[in-house]
Amino acid sequence: MASNAKEKTALATSVGADERQSVQNTIDIIPTSDTEINPQIENSQENLEEMYRKMQRLTDPHYLHTITMTELYQTAYQSRPPIIDGLLYAGAYILAGAPKIGKSFLVAQIAYHVSIGRKLWDFEVHQGTVLYLALEDDYQRIQSRMFMMYGVDDTPNLHFATVAGRIGNGLDEQLENFVREHSNTKLIIIDTMQKIREVGGEAYSYASDYEIIGRLKQFADKYGICVLIVHHTRKQPAGDSFEMISGTTGLLGCADGALLMQKKKRTALEATIDVVGRDQQDQILYLSKDPATQIWNLERTETELHREPPDKVLEAVAGLVSTEHREWTGSPSELAEAVNTGMAANALTKYLNVKCGRLKDEYSISYENKARHSGRRVTLILLPLKASR
Repeated sequence: MASNAKEKTALATSVGADERQSVQNTIDIIPTSDTEINPQIENSQENLEEMYRKMQRLTDPHYLHTITMTELYQTAYQSRPPIIDGLLYAGAYILAGAPKIGKSFLVAQIAYHVSIGRKLWDFEVHQGTVLYLALEDDYQRIQSRMFMMYGVDDTPNLHFATVAGRIGNGLDEQLENFVREHSNTKLIIIDTMQKIREVGGEAYSYASDYEIIGRLKQFADKYGICVLIVHHTRKQPAGDSFEMISGTTGLLGCADGALLMQKKKRTALEATIDVVGRDQQDQILYLSKDPATQIWNLERTETELHREPPDKVLEAVAGLVSTEHREWTGSPSELAEAVNTGMAANALTKYLNVKCGRLKDEYSISYENKARHSGRRVTLILLPLKASR
């Protein structure tokens, strides 16, 4: 009996050391005895070992972290929140143009519309707090500009500053503190980029340009806001209009989008804005300026924004909630049965994981798919509609 006990001990130790051998095979080769192995203990030990291996991989600087396509579809990623639909989204954007062509009036107009939630031309606006760093102006000039544009129709949601630190030397902390104090911040305007960049021999290298936009983009992504950086263009013409942006291609390469403002003559009241972005449609806006108020008006667009066709699956899902019953929760199988689209539960939840951004933007429905002790639960919540102005 003692010999038999020693044999069992040795086999169990060997199996523990060889992580590739299954628990089932281990049980099969152990001789029958009065001592039984608790599968729950074995599973718990395996889970702890796997967790330990994952921790080791996370701390290994040479380990390449990957995600499978299956894991990708099993995760619901929120799309970048829009600030102005079709124009500005969360991320880092560059507004570039020649000096004295009306960029500051344009960004003041954008700032004002976002701060009060009023449509900008034909674009829907999502209201929030705005910080405008007017670093080439003083408060008297800002006051005169805003009065010329909007009279005494003021708002407490638009904040101005004329002095700020430089990127990597105080500005990062100033922006962090502002956003923490104003949790509803949607837009930060920096006018101009030259005022926040470090002065030095590497000021205009590709790496330096990429880094300055990269830091602002990282901040914007962290808080889900838009950072709009005003910058200048070169005098020399270029084959690609965006090559006129002063500096290297590192600026545009790192930014989420860019707006290039141009005039045929500096004194003209007409201007065009070329709009490009990672996740939005390219377009050209044709603007004209009101000489009395200096407000830019939209005359036409060269490219009509693409509208997604109606989605029957999303419409069926949206039908599960209403103003009377604002929340629905259930298992993936219950969801598939409730919408009755013919899609299997697994395929339906993958589809909604991909489309959850559109479900929120177009139908004002928050989608959540989480694993719980009782199994996966899907939650749909009808969000309150924003007040139109």
